[in-house]
Amino acid sequence: MISLRTPGSRINVLSCQAPSWPNSRTTADQEAFPTMRLRLAIAPLALIALIPAFRGAPDAPVTVDIAPSTTRAALVTITPDAHPPLSGSLAASPESPIAPTPIADPQAAPQERILVVSRGDTLAGLLDAAGVDDADAQAAIAGLARHFRPALLRPGHEIAIRLAPGDTPSLLDLEIEPEPGRTIRVHRTPDGSWADEQTIAPRSRFLVRAEGSVDGGLFPAMTRNGVPAGMALSLIRILGHDVDFQRDLQPGDRFAVLFDRFRDDDGNILGHGQVLKATLTMSGRTLEIWRHKTRAGDLEWYDSQGRSLRRSFMRTPLDGARISSGFGPRSHPILGFNRMHQGIDFAAPTGTPIYAAADGTIVSARRERGYGLIVRIRHANGVETRYAHMSSFGRAIAAGRSVRQGTVIGAVGSTGMSTGPHLHYEIVVRGRAVDPGRHVQPPVRLAGQDLTDFRARQARIARIAAGFGSGDEVALAGN
Repeated sequence: MISLRTPGSRINVLSCQAPSWPNSRTTADQEAFPTMRLRLAIAPLALIALIPAFRGAPDAPVTVDIAPSTTRAALVTITPDAHPPLSGSLAASPESPIAPTPIADPQAAPQERILVVSRGDTLAGLLDAAGVDDADAQAAIAGLARHFRPALLRPGHEIAIRLAPGDTPSLLDLEIEPEPGRTIRVHRTPDGSWADEQTIAPRSRFLVRAEGSVDGGLFPAMTRNGVPAGMALSLIRILGHDVDFQRDLQPGDRFAVLFDRFRDDDGNILGHGQVLKATLTMSGRTLEIWRHKTRAGDLEWYDSQGRSLRRSFMRTPLDGARISSGFGPRSHPILGFNRMHQGIDFAAPTGTPIYAAADGTIVSARRERGYGLIVRIRHANGVETRYAHMSSFGRAIAAGRSVRQGTVIGAVGSTGMSTGPHLHYEIVVRGRAVDPGRHVQPPVRLAGQDLTDFRARQARIARIAAGFGSGDEVALAGN
């Protein structure tokens, strides 16, 4: 009997009787095979010598006990007790299996949003409309209040927030610049608590020009040519009051943006301020918009004639969508027969925020047969808007609640009779469905001294910006 012991395993060399010789063989015949006997005896030792290499541990001690035996052949078998893990990149213990490398979710990045203060807004109301949890909102407001009273917010102030991804996003941080050179930031720390800080740095204000051609969408074209992402989103939302991006915008159209940039004494960029002017040229039509503060303190957007861009209804109640089906008769994609399509479908990824198209009161937020999850909002003058096929409702969205234009009321989905994620958007006037793309009400225009001030500001900015191209900067002395 042969017994072999190595670290972590036990190897037995089991003996077996050599084949019996035929009875016709004599003792002399058997003695005629000494070489075979020797080979049979040596074979187990040769196999034993190979075992350390097989186990991947050439330096492991080996103990061999050979019991006396006569003419016996041997069969080597290996019985593992507890094999140690293999070394190298393929090693893995049963307790720690090799896991595949996770693939990053392209939609898992934090959401960045810019909240613009309008007349009558409160910070708590803005955060609530953005879907921020009450506890997070109160913690952020408390941190901000140590440096700046939220009651001092004025129309036109911009509040930057970052939200963790998910169906119920949590607030990660909040930042506001109540005045140039002074930034207040409240943010969540790794342990879940909240911290706040105020930064006041000497800096100089410059006017910057960014321009380019629309290729692959207005937002990527802007960011590719130097417009900050948050600023580009705000501009798109403002332009959305007057531009149907799916119908009006074509490849080759151009844009130009004049905005503030702040640098320190060494020339380092400290941040960006506000857009002063933006120009969008679409197939021969040119739209210029200007930011202007009235004598009443309201900071609004106006076209070159002094008409407000703010409309009663947004033409596109979500960002980054494309029209997948227009208003009018069509062959229903599920039912298979011609039927009046009483709204516009906007294709967008599941979870894309949906905004209230205008100020109003929620009539209902529930599931309705083919509409799936739908929100109905009642507005002035007998107008109702409907938002269908949602994946979920916005926080605190319920019948009877008042909402402001731009409030998040839900998220894009594919509930009800739907072939894919999209928003079905309807406008109903006194019980009759109308084309949302054509339901535009006349704007308000500046007059009197406000119009005079606006003209003077236009001339001043045009004079400063004359002669410099994309990426150029010119120092500004004041506001």
